[in-house]
Amino acid sequence: MALHMAVAVVRDSSNSLTSQIQNFIKREIAEGILHPGTRLPSSRRLADDLDVSRSVVVEAYGQLVAEGYLEAVQGAGTRVVRHLGGELSVVPALLDEPGAAGRDDGTPPAPVRWDLRPGGGNLPAFPRREWLSCYQRVLYEADSGDHDYPSLAGEHGLRLELAQYLGRLRGVRTSAEQLMVVAGFAQTLGLMCTVLPRLGIDALAIEDPGHPGQRQFVRESGLRAVPVPVDAEGIDVDALAASGARAVLVTPAHQFPTGVTLSPRRREALARWARDVDGWVIEDDYDGGLWYERGARPLALQRTDPERVVYAGTASKSLAPGLRLGWLAAPEPLLELLMRARARQDLGTETLTQLAFAELLRTGLFDRHLRRLNSLCRSRRESLEEAVRRHLPGAAVLGRGAGLHAYLQLPRGSDEAAVVAKALRRSVLLRGAGAFHAGPGRAAPALVVGHAHLPRSGVAEAVRALAAATRW
Repeated sequence: MALHMAVAVVRDSSNSLTSQIQNFIKREIAEGILHPGTRLPSSRRLADDLDVSRSVVVEAYGQLVAEGYLEAVQGAGTRVVRHLGGELSVVPALLDEPGAAGRDDGTPPAPVRWDLRPGGGNLPAFPRREWLSCYQRVLYEADSGDHDYPSLAGEHGLRLELAQYLGRLRGVRTSAEQLMVVAGFAQTLGLMCTVLPRLGIDALAIEDPGHPGQRQFVRESGLRAVPVPVDAEGIDVDALAASGARAVLVTPAHQFPTGVTLSPRRREALARWARDVDGWVIEDDYDGGLWYERGARPLALQRTDPERVVYAGTASKSLAPGLRLGWLAAPEPLLELLMRARARQDLGTETLTQLAFAELLRTGLFDRHLRRLNSLCRSRRESLEEAVRRHLPGAAVLGRGAGLHAYLQLPRGSDEAAVVAKALRRSVLLRGAGAFHAGPGRAAPALVVGHAHLPRSGVAEAVRALAAATRW
């Protein structure tokens, strides 16, 4: 295997080349730069790269093996030893390993059998076979231009496919020229937070309840995050108008986390508000392809006023968040500002992933995947509703049948925090709805339940465990 390794040597030094190579590798190991188990180049390869005699490297490697820094494994070459002992145990990389207890990164302190939190591990099965087929095809057909820096707006082929797909599935009024491919919704929000102040806007209204991470993101971007209440019809547009904000972030199709859909009356009022205040609406269609309730799915809010609504979608819920693949549709003047802002952040989204997704759309494999995924999510939602009816009298699953989570309203008078704590003692990890509100005590007790990743039997068993913990 033709491995490479950067080694600094000085030819006119008083120290021999062998000694320099030895000392360099020792220092890299001690400072944690060369990690335990790292494979090193063969002595012949490193000698060629450094333009030195092979005997110089052979001697250096041999001494490091003798001193316990390296090991020579038959058929596997030379590598840094996996378990450093004695005085070598002070390598920083080894000492910095966190323990299983006392972590503050959100990982539960005790084993959890049923993790019902939305997001994170609440992911459906990735279509490995279809993705691999599309990726192999575009990799085989890619020319030299496909390996150059990507277009800042995204690959034109993907934008063409997205324009057709979004028009067909969500009724979005757009074209390839009005679309930008981004690294998930987070980049869309970041770009908007950069551009809004240049339009004289210093505040962004956010649904309440809503995503707490987005509220924090907006504040850390330098804008004021203004909470606006949500009711059974979606965001309260009268309250939005009274807030004085001129930009708002909404989830109209499937409000996060309550699951309600913005009513036709509120849609018209929201579009009218944007025109009246010379403002902007950011439509976060975070799970647009996941709609498994019987009947027609709602069309995009963007179609009511494409000149005032920025439509944003993502593959995070339908494929995987690790792809970091999303898109936005914006009118040309605003898109130009967004492009300029992006030019100062990165140089575009990775090309081959874009081309593979375009192929997934072009061949219809993505639609087929969505049909399977919607069928799976529907069955698990039905299992959740049945288990709640049977084991949690007085509780109810609210919101539309869509996405990867459901809103579970608890009986009146329930202690939401106590329910979450008792459930954890029964190995069920949940999040209370209070965590999604901008302030305490603003709504009836409820839970936000991620269900799409569990088998039907797992959903029912988790609810039974929850019922045993609460016994209201």
